[in-house]
Amino acid sequence: MKCAIIGHGKMGREIERILLERGHSVELVIDEANQEELTKENIAKVDVAFEFTTPETAAANVEKVLSAGGRVVCGSTGWLARLKEMEALAEEKGGALFYASNFSIGVNMMFRLNRRLAELMNPYPQYNVRIEETHHMWKKDAPSGTAITLAEGIIDNLERKSSWSNSASADASVLEIESFREGMVPGIHTITYTSSDDVLELKHSITNRRALAFGAVLAGEYISNKAGVHSMDDLL
Repeated sequence: MKCAIIGHGKMGREIERILLERGHSVELVIDEANQEELTKENIAKVDVAFEFTTPETAAANVEKVLSAGGRVVCGSTGWLARLKEMEALAEEKGGALFYASNFSIGVNMMFRLNRRLAELMNPYPQYNVRIEETHHMWKKDAPSGTAITLAEGIIDNLERKSSWSNSASADASVLEIESFREGMVPGIHTITYTSSDDVLELKHSITNRRALAFGAVLAGEYISNKAGVHSMDDLL
């Protein structure tokens, strides 16, 4: 698989290491200093582009790849207002878009457990639910894309919308999310159901970003010969 990496920070470099370990090649690396090299001609030379940049730049990068009919795996969060637009562009141009708020296999299992747990808790309104998430100090979006995905899973499956407390983030809808940014923490997400008598907790901790990068590479391998819109549910 011939690859491009858009965003050569900590995640981009980890993805590069795993790609090389698995026998793939990195033909193009795009960072702040050479944005002009993200051209239709260069995109045509690779099978998959991996986009891990910032909320401010992600949508434009994804748009360039898809407009050229390319395939892109995107793990940048904070740009979801344009996601539907990019999904339509992938279909229109015959490219492929694989977006996930989190590429960790463990986190995606948590997403599924979270939805099922919300369904099971429906008959028990005495439990209040909240989400807490912690990331490294450089993560810009708060709440994180992972926390928002967890919140959506709860809201869609727990039928007590009238009792939600308002969140500070419109993206998090009506479920309370508490966000912390500290140190070098790759990601900790905790869902807590609390009653006056007990506490039920669902928690996932990432110990290093390789968990995220490995999932992203699996996603790239998955779409390397595909078109359209794909997600971790398709991969798993």
